[in-house]
Amino acid sequence: MRIAVYPGSFDPITLGHLDVIRRATEVFDRLVVAVLINPRKVPAHTGDARVMVIRAAVKEAGLDEQDRVKVIQFDGLTVELAKAAGAHHIVRGLRATSDFDPELQMAQLNRRMAPDEDTVFFKTGNEHAYLSSSLVREIAAFGGDVSGMVPDAALPMLRRASASG
Repeated sequence: MRIAVYPGSFDPITLGHLDVIRRATEVFDRLVVAVLINPRKVPAHTGDARVMVIRAAVKEAGLDEQDRVKVIQFDGLTVELAKAAGAHHIVRGLRATSDFDPELQMAQLNRRMAPDEDTVFFKTGNEHAYLSSSLVREIAAFGGDVSGMVPDAALPMLRRASASG
């Protein structure tokens, strides 16, 4: 069985992330979408909320058949997560060429720490290349319409955050 992990903050998940998830499920038998809990950063949404929204978005997109996509939280090193999940591949999304250098550096470091792990890059569809979680959060914080940028499942979480902020 070919297993991959797709780590990220997903704060919030965007349609670009969902596009990468969809395409990764076409390549791998199982995909573990792993929400990073990073003690060095303060997320806009809790890990539990992000996991719940991603699960709902994956279900809405019809990608949850036969438990092929598992959504979890994790902290620590991605290579340790991959080992624990039995994965030999780490999925990363690329939007623009500016994403490539830091992602390549991270892939090389991961490969150095875990020689059995390969990073697989998926370029998000052109229609989603402009999306980033931070920009979506900022638009939502000012009351802007982010529908069409995030899965429908993420809209209530973003509306609650903008109402309380």
